[in-house]
Amino acid sequence: MPTVKVRNLKNKEVGEVKLSDAVFGAELNEALIHAAVRNFRANGRQGTSATKTRGNVSGSGRKLWKQKGTGRARIASLRSPLWKGGGNVHGPQPRDWSYKMPRKMRRGALRSALSERLREGNIIIIDEFEFKKPRTSEFVEAIASLKLSDDKRKKVKTLIVDSFDNQNLVLSSRNVEKTTVTNSFGLNIYDIVYHEKLLISKSAIEEINQLLDPAREGSKETAVEEKPKAKKAAKPKVGEEPKTEEVVPAKKAKADDASDEKPAKAPTKPRAKK
Repeated sequence: MPTVKVRNLKNKEVGEVKLSDAVFGAELNEALIHAAVRNFRANGRQGTSATKTRGNVSGSGRKLWKQKGTGRARIASLRSPLWKGGGNVHGPQPRDWSYKMPRKMRRGALRSALSERLREGNIIIIDEFEFKKPRTSEFVEAIASLKLSDDKRKKVKTLIVDSFDNQNLVLSSRNVEKTTVTNSFGLNIYDIVYHEKLLISKSAIEEINQLLDPAREGSKETAVEEKPKAKKAAKPKVGEEPKTEEVVPAKKAKADDASDEKPAKAPTKPRAKK
């Protein structure tokens, strides 16, 4: 299991944390990451672009001049695509660009991208993002103390993963350029690929280890069917004797059934006609 040093906001080592080998030790799969990024961006498209066809353009529908005898090209309508101000042919129309990607592939892409970021040394584990007040200046000083880049003038694209309950962090960072704050449940493949540095809190790294664990994908909860319980006999009311069913021998029961049957009627002779 890979071990990473934990730092505080003053860039001092505080301890170490062990990362799951199944999550942060996966091989690089560029094709899978590319497919996941395409799926994420396609699902984010609005799909509202549209153009007007000849049926949507305003204009007269009458024939402007007769078919023959004018020497000009024949024309049927002013809204034809051949004319200026006419309709558009094969233009974009509103549509839904989203499509589903299997869950195992999406999680596999996240594991592959996180593992590659860790091998590059671009994942930094922070003990806790603690700010007394929501101040942008304190946040900028804390990020500068981590020395994410050798060039102080260059602004590094940074992704911070922590709980949204930390309102001081959310409010302090929302006005900082090239900085995004999310939680472990909102972590997506596009943010991992787009941002250069990942700052993950110690509590969030534990959640990521649990969420992206491959063992969770194969386990299926099987519901155990319970046998129906036998109904209890109704209790007799006060003053009533409990009913008891008499056990009748099989031979006697057959004899009683035979005696209950009605005797067959004798066939009657047809009357002679007079």
